[in-house]
Amino acid sequence: MKRDGGGVLESFSVTEKPGLILASNSPRRRQLLELAGWRFSVSVADVDESQRLNESPAEYVLRLAETKARAAAAVAEADQIVLAADTTVVDGTDILGKPADSAEAIAMLKRLRAHTHQVYSGIALLRLSDGLLLRDLCVTDVPMRDYSDEELLAYVQTGDPLDKAGAYAIQHPEFRPVLNLEGCYASVMGLPMCHVILLMRKMNLQPKADFWAGCETLLEYKCPVDLTGLHSER
Repeated sequence: MKRDGGGVLESFSVTEKPGLILASNSPRRRQLLELAGWRFSVSVADVDESQRLNESPAEYVLRLAETKARAAAAVAEADQIVLAADTTVVDGTDILGKPADSAEAIAMLKRLRAHTHQVYSGIALLRLSDGLLLRDLCVTDVPMRDYSDEELLAYVQTGDPLDKAGAYAIQHPEFRPVLNLEGCYASVMGLPMCHVILLMRKMNLQPKADFWAGCETLLEYKCPVDLTGLHSER
């Protein structure tokens, strides 16, 4: 899973002055958000992603999502809404960030192999006009398949794991590390869009496209999550 990169604050428009700002430079998050049909721009700030002492995974991703939203809000306009997210891999009680090098990526993938871990995705929605902040959390069980050492090493040699929390991308077309996922695929990619849509509706924003069909088509994944409530409110 790709996490937001650091660096100098940057912003570029997908459309001219949209009302929504995505506080992430992740191409996967942009791709998922586009499925809802909203116009948005991107604004990314460098934030400290260090875990605090005794901070739980849920507290960690929600705090970082809010921190990213507030950082992006500093350069936004009063009539805009900022969406931010943070996603991390959790094995037991340990948060697995991006590997520092290939050796650490190999160690992470061996650790995760053939058992189930969790992916935590925190999202924050900040409306600048009145300061309303909404947050939500999605936790997904992720069962990893029993991939061989040869498959693992070949994947690490592609360089793909080095900028991914937990050292893997669920959507990688060759490695395909996950076995029989029964939760939110989009959340493991970095943006649980059903949660985003529910928060947006609390700010009177409805999706402008058939997100649900588009998500399943894009991800080639039949979503097992009960969307009855989401569909009935459309």
